[in-house]
Amino acid sequence: MTEPPAVLPEDAHNRTLLSHVGPPDWVNPDPAGRYNLVVIGAGTAGLISAAGAAGLGAKTALIEKHLMGGDCLNVGCIPSKALLRAAHAYADVHDAGDFGVRVPPGARVDFPAVMERMRRLRARISLNDSASRFRGLGVDVFLGEGRFTGRDTVEVGGRRLRFRKTVMATGARAAAPPIAGIEEAGYLTNETVFSLTELPRRLAVIGAGPIGCELSQAFARFGSQVLLIEKMGQILIREDRDAAKRVGKSLLRNSVKLIVDCNLLEIRKENGEKILRFDCGGDPGERNPGGRRTGTQRPGPRPGGDQRRVRRKKRRPGERPTNRRIYAAGDICFPHQFTHTADATARIVIQNALFLGRARANALTIPWCTYTDPEIAHVGLYEGDAVKRGIPVQTFSPWSLRTWTGPSSTARNRVF
Repeated sequence: MTEPPAVLPEDAHNRTLLSHVGPPDWVNPDPAGRYNLVVIGAGTAGLISAAGAAGLGAKTALIEKHLMGGDCLNVGCIPSKALLRAAHAYADVHDAGDFGVRVPPGARVDFPAVMERMRRLRARISLNDSASRFRGLGVDVFLGEGRFTGRDTVEVGGRRLRFRKTVMATGARAAAPPIAGIEEAGYLTNETVFSLTELPRRLAVIGAGPIGCELSQAFARFGSQVLLIEKMGQILIREDRDAAKRVGKSLLRNSVKLIVDCNLLEIRKENGEKILRFDCGGDPGERNPGGRRTGTQRPGPRPGGDQRRVRRKKRRPGERPTNRRIYAAGDICFPHQFTHTADATARIVIQNALFLGRARANALTIPWCTYTDPEIAHVGLYEGDAVKRGIPVQTFSPWSLRTWTGPSSTARNRVF
């Protein structure tokens, strides 16, 4: 296999993590004659695809060039929720007096201990996504970078695998916004923030989406001076304005400083400090830069079609590109980049790839939750989406009742 990835800091918990999801002594198996399914990428979508196919009796191979478990285990769901839980615990202690609970003065956050707990939990859970576990499920696990060498072949670690069908499940990763000086100044992403061992004294968070708001609130509670910057006119731009305002008020109570409707133009270093330059007179209609970009293995020769088309299959996960042997699942092809949608699209791929099914992901109703305090949960259409489609809705809140009957007097009211 390739050189094992580094996971920082080097401690017992991260060594356990690596022994499960990126074992340095792993020996790739001898390839089978021909696989029913080769899965490229061992994040949630890839793991579900491989385990499901093997459980149905299909000869299955799984290729991963970095760490099995993908974002969810290593730099996403698991570590972030561990931090949020610790931040919530401290907030409960801090606010206990409001509920008649007397807490002795001097309670504080031990940030190194918070991060150590996160690494311990992640290492414990990593066994579920381990190379050895999937080998036990009957999957041939290959650690290394895969590249297509023909219409029905992929190569990894100098070994060629033939397949009937393959699944691209290589996910997405953080993309730095195009801000002058950001590379020279240095920055953290979700792929590096969980390697911290000391609490940042000051932290600027670019982008007030779910991840930005969650981490801003957590680090502010831990004791960092947090500045949250959003180009649009409100935080959590996808959420209803009333819900976003409630979260914004909570962030302010936690001492997060909010800057909205402003462009961050430049980051520069002066005397060891990072200086941010803003322009608050820009067009608020432009989208916030940065975010995430889809990830691909180095494709090699086009296997009977343009491999880049797999990356563009945004609307219909589980469908095939020009090479009808290739499918896609998870973040690489689906706009809702959640663990549960990666799971769902992987199950669609199994139906379509192994049973000639015609399942479509556009029929899914996607729920999600933003784990701020308060949390925002969502499923189905937003009120604004319903209005745009001409669907009559009733909106309920603790403060008011609003009814919109829509363009048709015979339309039936629906409650969302």
